[in-house]
Amino acid sequence: MCGNLLVISSVIYFRQLQTPTNYLVLSLAVADLLVGVVVLPFSTVLLANPCWDLQGILCNMRATFDIILSMSSILNLCFISVDRYFAVCQPLRYRTKITHHVITIMILVSWTVPALCGITITIGGKRDGKSEKRCAFFRISNLNFIGLINGFYIPVIIMFPIYTKILLVARGQARSLQSFTSGATVSGKEKKATRTLAIVVGVFLLCWAPFMISMTCLPFIEYTVSDSVFEAFKWFGWSNSMLNPFIYGFFYSWFRSAFRIILSGRIFLRNMTNVKLL
Repeated sequence: MCGNLLVISSVIYFRQLQTPTNYLVLSLAVADLLVGVVVLPFSTVLLANPCWDLQGILCNMRATFDIILSMSSILNLCFISVDRYFAVCQPLRYRTKITHHVITIMILVSWTVPALCGITITIGGKRDGKSEKRCAFFRISNLNFIGLINGFYIPVIIMFPIYTKILLVARGQARSLQSFTSGATVSGKEKKATRTLAIVVGVFLLCWAPFMISMTCLPFIEYTVSDSVFEAFKWFGWSNSMLNPFIYGFFYSWFRSAFRIILSGRIFLRNMTNVKLL
């Protein structure tokens, strides 16, 4: 919550950070913040009070918000990869392709599609799901494939080729500078690009793949996975919302400068909205 609040405050306060790309980062931070504010408290209460009278209501509320916010976070990550593709691979067309209008559409899709999926899956799962004694982290329903496809497999299919292409183009650009810079500098740039992209994709998969793959395999193993395993996998997926501010905020020098100004309290001493961030 603290990391996402820093990202949100930085983009809203500093004009230098108010760019199309950072509006997507802002949307991502809002979704991740709400995961911590809304979903995790519901889940904690349900785990601590499995026999509570209001468990059924909280379970349905948690399920709806969980699907909406988790899927919104993943779709925002997906659109950020599209934005980075045009910025790195087609820089001359970037300003004409990625406009404020396009970013607005991306953000709307990142929230409306999860909202529709969350409501549909929750209502449909409640209608045709099996009776359960306690609130599980999944509902046995034929509608689960909607969330799996829209919330994981489609983003993965989009993100992997895009980041692979970005990596290849970045390496090519680094090598093209070899006549102007030393080989060590080029090698350093290649390693940094490789490391950054590996972290972006690796953290996303590390957090969400266990839960999503388990959900996919459930019908084929007759739903024999224990609730405790699903709980562990689901909390692991939610941890992606904690790590995203570090990946998309702390890795960039202008965000780090903004964080230092906010945490030092200098924004309360004078107007720094137009300050140049290094």
